Amino acid sequence: MTSPHPSRARISVIGAGPGGLTCARVLQRHGLTVTVHDRDTGPDSRDQGGTLDLHADNGQIALRSAGLLDEFFALARPEGQEMRLLDPAGTRTSHQVPAPGETFKPEIDRGRLRDLLLGSLTPGTVRWGRALERVSGPAAGPRRLHFADGTTVEADLVIGADGAFSRVRPAVSPAVPAYTGVSFLEAWFDDVDNRHPEIADLVGPGGAHAADGERAVFAQRNGGAHIRVYLIQRVPVDWIRASGLTPRDTDGIRALLLERYAHWSPRMRRMITDNDGPYVDRPILALPVPHTWPHHPTVTLLGDAAHLMPPLGVGVNLAMLDASELALALAEAATVDDAVRAYEAAMLPRSTETAKLLDSGAEGLLDTDDGPGAGDGPSTGYGRSTEISG
Repeated sequence: MTSPHPSRARISVIGAGPGGLTCARVLQRHGLTVTVHDRDTGPDSRDQGGTLDLHADNGQIALRSAGLLDEFFALARPEGQEMRLLDPAGTRTSHQVPAPGETFKPEIDRGRLRDLLLGSLTPGTVRWGRALERVSGPAAGPRRLHFADGTTVEADLVIGADGAFSRVRPAVSPAVPAYTGVSFLEAWFDDVDNRHPEIADLVGPGGAHAADGERAVFAQRNGGAHIRVYLIQRVPVDWIRASGLTPRDTDGIRALLLERYAHWSPRMRRMITDNDGPYVDRPILALPVPHTWPHHPTVTLLGDAAHLMPPLGVGVNLAMLDASELALALAEAATVDDAVRAYEAAMLPRSTETAKLLDSGAEGLLDTDDGPGAGDGPSTGYGRSTEISG
């Protein structure tokens, strides 16, 4: 099959996260037709996760290509760039406060970012309730998408923006995510200034991190007076069930955590005891480093589908940069094949370099010193933050 001109190609994006939606938005800005398929039943079918910091040297570049940078700044929280390092007693050991007007990496809730991107698309671009099962067809195309509801769709280009457990990835790569040995347990706190004032005071308007070498806490202010706390431990992937508990046994998990954090101050342990609702177990996974694949003219990957890394503040930024660069390549190339080659020639070396830098990053969150990324400036942007999706 001869690779078609992008203006005549049937382009299917799998996944309506920030990467997939950014790709669709930039494609539509350049007059190209695209369909996004997502397994969710609708845009509000589940919690979209916590807060994101979008960096000037990647995520914001993508939003500029999407024509949405001004709208982003109107929604973002620049005060969220503040970072506090604490010790297990709750004593502040370092405090980074953004300068007035600083916009290198302002925060935005993942749900608000998704709404911004969704609202920018042509109505009907996203097809909800479309859970992809597999991709078939020859490498030269056309490809066939097989959905859980029994329907199929033909495509000249399939873009896998479907995250860690991508159903598109097997069409180009046998790689699967592996457990890093570090797990996050997420706890939610609502109406924090009124209901949890001590925790609100500890965390401030941005984030706060404390570690003792074996366990850590990372807390982040979200919009709407919410805080998400991530209790970070080096544990087996099945540590909850191995302890005779289930993920819904909130009281049992809380008692176990209080034993493990027994030497932390009562003030810090409030982030274990006072949460609203159940915990969410989030083992940290990563793809092999490097992760590359033989070129296919009809399938490519972006974001976590291509380069899943520990959630240290770069994942969504790289996904959105991938998405905008792929869309721009398609807008400028003579064929889909040419565009995919140009995109992968830039994306794969970049993602490999970043993945090597972050390869042990989850372990570093347990360190008692400043740890990975603390104090990093605009030259790298790898600050201490998390990107956990819902």
